[in-house]
Amino acid sequence: MTHLAYLGALLVSIAGLGLLDHRYRIAVFDRPRPALLTVAIAVASFLVWDLAGVGLGIFFIGGAPYLTGALLAPEVPLEELFFLVLLVYQTLLLWRWLDRRHRARTAA
Repeated sequence: MTHLAYLGALLVSIAGLGLLDHRYRIAVFDRPRPALLTVAIAVASFLVWDLAGVGLGIFFIGGAPYLTGALLAPEVPLEELFFLVLLVYQTLLLWRWLDRRHRARTAA
């Protein structure tokens, strides 16, 4: 069961971000098309970066008992995709929240 631990933690974390987004209408629940496009483009860019790092011998999996063992590409575990979604989504939420806060302050 430990082989699902990391993936489970990532999915719970992404769901938590989704709940915050839904509650406060920050990104995906405010403007879904641009938000999802932003996440998709950023995740794809990071995956290309990962593949380049693997190709250069910089990135590798190593011994990882908490991974499922499923690979997207050699040395790129399935969990990497969800980690990148988490990273990009939380950054987008933070950016949009800070922007909204800044606009509210300058409008007052």
